[in-house]
Amino acid sequence: MSMRLEQGGRLINREKPLGFVFDSNRLKGFEGDTLASALLGAGKMLVNRSYKYHRPRGIVASGPEEPNALVGLGQGAWFEPDQRATTTELFDGLTAMPQNAWPSLGFDVMAVNGWMSKFMPAGFYYKTFIWPRAFWKHVYEPVIREAAASGRPPQEPDADKYEHFYAFVDVLVVGGGIAGLQAALTAGKSGARVLLMEQTAHWGGRAPVDGAEIDGKPADDWIAETLAALEAMENVTLRNRTMGAGVFDHGYALGYERVADHTPGDGRVRHRLWRIRAKQIVTATGAIERPLSFAGNDVPGVMLASAMRDYVVNYGVAPGRKVVVVTNNDDAYRTVLALIDAGLEVPVVVDARERSDGPLASEAMRRGVAVECGAAIMKVKGKKRVEGVMLCRGNGTGGAGAPVECDAVAMSGGWSPVVHLWSHCGGKLKWSEENAHFYPDPSRAPTGAQGEAFVRTAGIASGAMGTGSVLKDAAAAGAAASRSAGFKARAAAAKAADAEEWPMKPVWVMPEQALPELRSKMFLDFQNDVKVADIQLAVQEGYESVELTKRYTTLGMANDQGKLSNINGLAILADSLGAEIPQVGTTTFRPPYQPISFGSIAGEARGEIFQPLRRTPMHDWHEHNGVAWEPVGHWRRPYCYPKPGEDHEAAVAREVLATRNSLGLLDASTLGKLVVKGPDAGRFLDMLYTNKMSTLKPGKCRYGLMCNENGFLSDDGVVARLDEDTFLCHTTSGGADRIHGWMEDWLQCEWWDWKVYVANVTEQWGQIAVVGPNARKLLEKLGGMDVSKEALPFMGWVEGELDGITVRIFRISFSGELSYELAVPAGEAMALWSKLLVAGREWSITPYGTEALHIMRAEKGFIMIGDETDGTVIPQDLGLGWAISKKKDDYLGKRAQERSHMVSPDRWKLVGLETLDGSVLPDGAYAVGKGVNGNGQRNTIGRVTSTYMSPTLGKGIAMGLVHHGPDRMGEVIKFVATDESVIEAKIVSPVFYDPDGEKQDV
Repeated sequence: MSMRLEQGGRLINREKPLGFVFDSNRLKGFEGDTLASALLGAGKMLVNRSYKYHRPRGIVASGPEEPNALVGLGQGAWFEPDQRATTTELFDGLTAMPQNAWPSLGFDVMAVNGWMSKFMPAGFYYKTFIWPRAFWKHVYEPVIREAAASGRPPQEPDADKYEHFYAFVDVLVVGGGIAGLQAALTAGKSGARVLLMEQTAHWGGRAPVDGAEIDGKPADDWIAETLAALEAMENVTLRNRTMGAGVFDHGYALGYERVADHTPGDGRVRHRLWRIRAKQIVTATGAIERPLSFAGNDVPGVMLASAMRDYVVNYGVAPGRKVVVVTNNDDAYRTVLALIDAGLEVPVVVDARERSDGPLASEAMRRGVAVECGAAIMKVKGKKRVEGVMLCRGNGTGGAGAPVECDAVAMSGGWSPVVHLWSHCGGKLKWSEENAHFYPDPSRAPTGAQGEAFVRTAGIASGAMGTGSVLKDAAAAGAAASRSAGFKARAAAAKAADAEEWPMKPVWVMPEQALPELRSKMFLDFQNDVKVADIQLAVQEGYESVELTKRYTTLGMANDQGKLSNINGLAILADSLGAEIPQVGTTTFRPPYQPISFGSIAGEARGEIFQPLRRTPMHDWHEHNGVAWEPVGHWRRPYCYPKPGEDHEAAVAREVLATRNSLGLLDASTLGKLVVKGPDAGRFLDMLYTNKMSTLKPGKCRYGLMCNENGFLSDDGVVARLDEDTFLCHTTSGGADRIHGWMEDWLQCEWWDWKVYVANVTEQWGQIAVVGPNARKLLEKLGGMDVSKEALPFMGWVEGELDGITVRIFRISFSGELSYELAVPAGEAMALWSKLLVAGREWSITPYGTEALHIMRAEKGFIMIGDETDGTVIPQDLGLGWAISKKKDDYLGKRAQERSHMVSPDRWKLVGLETLDGSVLPDGAYAVGKGVNGNGQRNTIGRVTSTYMSPTLGKGIAMGLVHHGPDRMGEVIKFVATDESVIEAKIVSPVFYDPDGEKQDV
């Protein structure tokens, strides 16, 4: 049966019909419809089943607060579960299925749960599914998961594309109703960069539906003029279909843009996640109408009065032909008048107030609508659709009156400002006795590091009721935000009169003295089947905290996160405790405001780029020159460059020997580079490194070790002092992001008052190592800088030009050879690499990869983080006590390293290892001693940490940690291979090559 009105529907285009499928039925709607409005227009009142009892459920709301109309949208690779019909724009060919019913929506086997509701009260699972223990895994959990299943996960890879977008603005305005438009216009006129976001496809919010007049004209006209003015401002960006998902510290906010949900297959990204930095944030997020709690308030056809008004005015849809309206406030009378204007019948308005003499109620009565004041709905008749209501006195005395026939009920329990974004970052709330809602307390706004407020609310989100008050508050918010962002602004609001409204009456249970039988059918959380009786039971069982009650009953834990249920639930809880609602408080508001897709969170990180791939400036050159790649964190580094007919082992040997004997070239761009700057930079680094960095002179470098709080070695690298306040810290390739985060953690959480700034500049610089006996000759051939030993001694650095390219040269070595590391802006790195290759031909310059690098550092006895360390190793174990300062009182890990087991002489310590037969020890092999331990296993006395075939020495070499290792030089110990064979190796010095360091300091 079609419920589409012959006239009306300000948002739909009746000239463009659209076909769609719901529950295997082919239906029709119009361009501009939501899936919800199209379903209602097609007469589909039953759209889903509830989570727990599988009760029939219909559409209740018209926006993101909808708890019932969740569908599986699309098919195959385009399938997405748990999509809200009220926010899904209709498109031709849309396919949707109800989620919580089997075998069909009309006949659901699990509806038997409803008959057993007396045995399934709140928290029954905590008491029931305990014994026998084995049943949980094999019986209870499988049955519960199947019975309570909501959306089913997709079975095919997602075919859509997603992306992230970054925005930096002065003022972010969330919400495109009249409040958001007014705030954005005010901020835009100040010259501030403004981003205005609206979650729906349409601007203006409720004002056009409610018949508001602004500046003496219909709201639609004012909205159009304001949009035109904003679009003409170059400093203002407008984005509809974009929800404000969350607000975080330091003016960081997330926006969720549904780019192509309504145009699938057009090649665009489906969703875009906006990552926004704003100096000021204005949340003009409006308010949500509350339902009323009466028996049968979940029967399909019972709907929020404002939502019913939306469907009639915006979409030309009649949720019912004969509608009973029940309310405790005047706003519901706007729905009464909208229904009458659409030619629908309103047999009675049930008004909980003893009197209702406002202009809106008087107009309804003038049009012949009966108004029953001081009355209540006792219960709703019908199962899969409203068939009528039973009325009674508001206090429940006197019994039920005659039944009233109707096919829909519009309910209004007052309005609650949307305070979620305000609360995400710590904004506090106040309670309004007049309007029975929480609203933002501007004296306790979210503040930044300097104590300044950076989030404001506008319009009804502030608690302002009435069109004129909303516009005035929004203009003030926009002006205040602009001024805080550094602009001059004037709070000039559009003019509108506030309609006179009779005071509301808070009503939490209808009727007030309802018997237990009725309270067990009054639903608060529609999706999770939480009833008034469940809250009262939770209190009886001792769950008096609002957070505990939430978890015990699952109130507000459904897909809508309590947008409709929380205030009513808090009120029932307060009443049961004999307390005031503000004393009970609210549950915690957490982002996102409504669910966002996993695809938008991942963005482009999927398939081959699930993990972002970092490329050095020379990446393409490596690719074209036969490189064998090695993954190092997010980077791809050359492992070696095999020539035709060469295996990897031969290529690595060639690269090592060429570098040792003449000249090698290494792309070291992946080396972590962190700039640490500020008056307290030296003090800060003294705490992070085991040795003293504050005494380092500009132009010099120093090797440093970093430990965590437990004293274990975390990272190492060379620190260069660039000037009095600036240091450049080099980290391992895989450690740059981790160490950057580590530094920021200490600066923000512990030493927040130190004047230090850290920047990760790893990708801004290319770094090239020129290594070997002819390294100096190559740089001298390029010309432009004095790189002699006297001008640039070991562990020093200079800046200048090489063959016209600006470069910073570090005289450091990780190979034991004469070595220079050239740091150059990333954009010039490839040019310098090419010049080095051309100029180095006379010395047979040889690019080498990470394996040659590792072999040369092992030959020299240099440790490597991740090989010689495993999270249990301290610097003293590696013979690096010389890198621990005796001149400073503290550093991270110092006290931990003084614990008894850290200073014990029984620790395993670093040594070199040579097999007696010259073979290569297996990586990670354990050395075994005499006897067995308590588990019957052989005692282990050491393990291999690094092992290679040394082309330079012509034999296998290794480093390892051995019990009392340095005291056992020359001793032969036994290692067990994976095939249980035993390999004998002699303990030697870990420095196999050039022990006196003569070659690196020539």
